[in-house]
This record gives sequence, C-alpha cells and structure tokens, in this order.
Amino acid sequence: MRVGILSYPMLFQRDGGLQIQVRETIAALNRLQANPARPLEVQLVDANHERLADFDLLHVFSASNGTYRILETATELGVPVVLSPLMAPSWNRASAWRARLADRLAGRLTDWMVQTSYAQTRRALQLARIVIALGEAERDALVQGFGLPAQAIRVLPNGINPHFFSANGDLFLRETGIAGPFVLMVGSISPYKNQLGLARALAGAGLPLVLIGAAPREQQAYLQQLLDLPHVRWLGALDHADPLLASAYHAAAVAALPSQGEVFPLSVLEALAAGTPVVMTSQSALDLPDSAFALRKVGWDDGAAQRQAIHELLALAPERARVRALVQRFTWERVAAQIADYYYQAQSLPARRQHAV
Repeated sequence: MRVGILSYPMLFQRDGGLQIQVRETIAALNRLQANPARPLEVQLVDANHERLADFDLLHVFSASNGTYRILETATELGVPVVLSPLMAPSWNRASAWRARLADRLAGRLTDWMVQTSYAQTRRALQLARIVIALGEAERDALVQGFGLPAQAIRVLPNGINPHFFSANGDLFLRETGIAGPFVLMVGSISPYKNQLGLARALAGAGLPLVLIGAAPREQQAYLQQLLDLPHVRWLGALDHADPLLASAYHAAAVAALPSQGEVFPLSVLEALAAGTPVVMTSQSALDLPDSAFALRKVGWDDGAAQRQAIHELLALAPERARVRALVQRFTWERVAAQIADYYYQAQSLPARRQHAV
C-alpha cells in the first residue's frame, strides 16, 4: 500500500508538536517490520508534483486550515482518507450550536458565498473513512461538537521517542551551567503558549524559569518582555533530536505548559518520559489515569494555581520510575503498528457520505 501524508501547505514553515508528530509517524511506519501480505510505503506528498490518485490511501493531519479540500479531491478520485483532526477538547453541543448558527448567518448574508471554518472542518470529518483522535476528550469533542458517529473514531495517542526515557541531566548542566531546581517550559515563544503568564506567576518564588523554543519575528517584543525578568533564561530553539533537549527535561525539577490550549502535547509526554513532573493547562485532551501525583492541570490564566501546583510538586517530588511508567506504553512502534491497521481497515470501509455541510 502506498500511503501519502498531507496537511495544510504552510505546516513545515515552523517547528512544533504537529510537525514532530508528522515526521515521527512517517519514520515509525517505515520502520515497521516488512509484511509481504501487507506491504507499506509511507511518504509526504508534494501536491505540486504528485497526483493524489497515485496513492492507495491518504492520511491527512489537521481538519482545519483548508484541508477539507484535500478530502474532497481524494473522495472524488476514490482515494480513501484517514484523518487526524487535532481538535480542541473544548468543543461541545453548546459551542457547536453557536458555530452552526454563525455559519447559517454568514451564508444568508453572503448568498451562501461564504462558509465558516466550522463548516469546513465538519466537511472534512464527514469525508474521512476513519478519524483518529488523540484521546477520549478529543473523541468526545468530535461527537458532541461535530456530530461525528462514534464508530468512525479511533483513539490513539502520540508516541514518544525512546531517548527521552533514558535522558540524563548531566549534559544540560555541563552545557548551560544551570544548577539547582528550575522550571522548564518547551514551546514556541508566543502569548498563546503563555510563557509570560508563567514567568509572572513565578516572580519572587526563587525558581529560575528556563525557556526552550523558537521566537518568531512577530514575537520579538513578547520575548523581550520575558528576558527583562531576572529569573527567566531563554536557550533558543533546539532540534527535537538534540540530546540537550532530552537532558533539559531530566534536569528540570518541574516542566510546565500553561498554554491557552493543547490537544495532546508532546512536550508533556516527553517530560514525563524523562521522569519529570508537569504542570499544564486544563484545556487539553491529554488524560492519564491516576497521574495527579506527577501531572497537575490548572487554568492557563490562573497564575496562582500554577505557582501552587509547581511548589507542591517540588515539595513532594515523585519517584522518576513511577512518573515514567505513566507514559511507558506510548512508543512510536506501537502507535505505528496500530495506524497501519487503521489504514487497511479504511481501505475496506465504504466511502462516507459526500453531501455538502
């Protein structure tokens, strides 16, 4: 089976969790042990030079940013599509009702020449043979927010690279000279990720905040606000495979991600794989049973709760082996094997309904 991977055109103009997820998924699928009865070849599609009809199946990442057009074209060509929508878990029946109302109003006001992003996302979900949610919260959002049949959804989390489980903080200490307890936040520098909110919450706490992540040109003023704070240190962007990143996760006393929203954040999984407890946003699809001893969820705009949760994890630091055990099952090999099964399932399923939203 020849599988093509696609997403929105500008995806790889920056690096983040989705970009890592796409690259790691492709690599893990191509590492699967060869099975003559189920051959598999997976690659990124160059839509400017390759035809979708030349692939046996497509796997589209993201149901937003116009990707519904990919699913429409594939459906017209008879190519089945698996969709990883990456939807925010905040969608529910009430927000869906408001979105449908807005779509109808926009349509009537423009003689149906304008369509909302909600309608486009719903269209993409309708056309996919199989939809892969990263967790139960995202699955519920798809059912309640977009009316997707539960039987069309599979739940499968992201994988974690093995080197995060064997990380050691010594390299980070040697390279940076940062010793003693510190809080680590990994993510692109932006108000959405909320580094400044976290930095202000930790002001006067005696805890350095170490930031790792790219700072886009439009966020230079935001970055400067961070650097003006004496307890903040920014190390710039690190490649996902850089051993210094894994070492930073291990060296940190607590990792934090108080962003305005996350689906299934890899940085949280990687910190836990290194044995480091995490404080993160409550706006997330990530749900690990019996994890409160090492994973605290708080409001992204509740600095007092973030500070308290960090201090509690510092005061009663969990055993690293127990923290790692929370995510031990999230290997890319396991994830890739399950995705391959979904590909073959999708080929045998009938095409979904093709009516417009």
